[in-house]
Amino acid sequence: MDRKKNSILIVDDENVNIKVLARILGSEYIIYTASSGMDAIESAKVHKPDLILLDILMPDMDGYQTLSLLKKTEEIYKIPVIFITGLDSDEDEVKGLSLDAVDYITKPFSSTVVKLRVRNQIQIITQMRMIEELSYMDQLTGLSNRRSFDERLKMEWKQAIREKTNISLLMMDLDKFKNINDIYGHMHGDLVLQTVAGIIKQVYRRPGDFAARWGGEEFVILLPNTSVEGAVEIAEKLRTRVENTEITHENGEITKITISVGVRAVVPDNGITVDTFVSEADKALYAAKAAGRNKVICYNGLL
Repeated sequence: MDRKKNSILIVDDENVNIKVLARILGSEYIIYTASSGMDAIESAKVHKPDLILLDILMPDMDGYQTLSLLKKTEEIYKIPVIFITGLDSDEDEVKGLSLDAVDYITKPFSSTVVKLRVRNQIQIITQMRMIEELSYMDQLTGLSNRRSFDERLKMEWKQAIREKTNISLLMMDLDKFKNINDIYGHMHGDLVLQTVAGIIKQVYRRPGDFAARWGGEEFVILLPNTSVEGAVEIAEKLRTRVENTEITHENGEITKITISVGVRAVVPDNGITVDTFVSEADKALYAAKAAGRNKVICYNGLL
């Protein structure tokens, strides 16, 4: 299976330069083009390229002004920029680097230099993305971690407010998990956590749903555009599957685990905050624990 190609936006007011760069890079990358600074900003917003090659000397808005505007534009400010220019003085390079350009490619273009400098930046981008992805992942379970969940919740919350739609949260905890660790050891405890995470991955299927390890033996699932009835249905499916799952210890002994789940569903408005939403799901979880565990309880305002 071929790897997904990285993309490059080439910005130059002279079409011949765009053609030369596109010919040099076109076999390895997806190429987008723009002939002015404003076109570059709009194209970057639409295509979200991995890298921008930006000419300095352009009419109306030069490369320095374009880069400055790009760095002030929220959705594209992280895209790295290489200046392409006939200017080669130290002052020009210092000015470009002070605006956070990552490199320079001078005209006339050397095919080898262009390929190497672009390839170097693409490799840096790839490595940085891998590091970022790892920082948002729980290494034991393969689910997202709490940091990732917090960011996703804020985004989905704002969208639910704008669109006046339901948003639901399942907060679940493995019942008497400490006993598993005490009796069978932490390696088996890790296997139990991985098994439950695998069940969670099987149950939440929609692209917009989002599951994470909240911490320890707690997990959360965020369900945008989901009513309380839909959220309870998913919670019950999870609870049943976990209850019916057998986990084999290395000594051959079979262990079983159950979960308690708290459910909170709202159409958010100014009367409730994200923190309150999470807190109420947590209260429902503790109510499920207090009711004897292995239960799903929905927050009703009385907990």
